[in-house]
Amino acid sequence: MKLNIVLVEPEIPQNTGNIARTCAVTGGKLHLVHPLGFSINEKTLKRAGLDYWDKLDIEEHQSFEMFLQKYKPEENNMFFVTTKGKHIYSEPNYSEMEEVFVLFGKETKGLPENILVKYIDKTIRIPMKSTLRSLNLSNSVSIVVYDILRQKEFEGLQEISNYFDDKGII
Repeated sequence: MKLNIVLVEPEIPQNTGNIARTCAVTGGKLHLVHPLGFSINEKTLKRAGLDYWDKLDIEEHQSFEMFLQKYKPEENNMFFVTTKGKHIYSEPNYSEMEEVFVLFGKETKGLPENILVKYIDKTIRIPMKSTLRSLNLSNSVSIVVYDILRQKEFEGLQEISNYFDDKGII
């Protein structure tokens, strides 16, 4: 399966660095939609995922409109993550999908309201207390990514530890 993580106008370089590292270790492709709230060359961005940056499959898009023209939601398995989502992130059956796009909005505002309304049936959320605003962006990405991978039985990822044998730690 091809997993695509799309960050629409991310603002905090440390979050993007952590997400880049998650994409690198899981084989996911990272899409960065401009404008970004930082320079891609910033030390703080690369610090979180520096030793993985060269192993990252990354694509940049000059605007959200350009991303949506290239990867049409009507033609792709595309999910929009929002605290207002119609479905819980674990409801879709990702195991039968060959390619998945998971979109996350900027830290301060999320995804554009008009997009959420237009694609309401493709919106997903992470359950949390109603009295609190939201989870950290990089934590949210990890939760959704690993549930998709779990449904695909961690296909293509290391399943057996190289550090243990039947006698303990190697």
